[in-house]
Amino acid sequence: MTTITKNDLIHLAMHNSLLKKPEATKFVDDFFEVMVKSLESGDIVKIPGFGNFILRDKNARIGRNPKTKQEYPIAARRVVSFRTSNILKKSIRDHN
Repeated sequence: MTTITKNDLIHLAMHNSLLKKPEATKFVDDFFEVMVKSLESGDIVKIPGFGNFILRDKNARIGRNPKTKQEYPIAARRVVSFRTSNILKKSIRDHN
């Protein structure tokens, strides 16, 4: 598994453009800020060729500890889900 850090993204932005580190840092920060604010307001974040980030509401439910079988309530919550684009799916499928 590969983890891509924010610092990795900043260095990629610098390497693939004429941006200096402060500009690349601002670009990455602004990108994530736009994504977060869009999701907070309930919008779908679409990145063509990559996929969609969607905010979903999950209902409250009863959970169970698999070892003890003890039940406990899980509160309702909002989660972000990701759906890959067909282009990304095809690229991954064809890469093997």
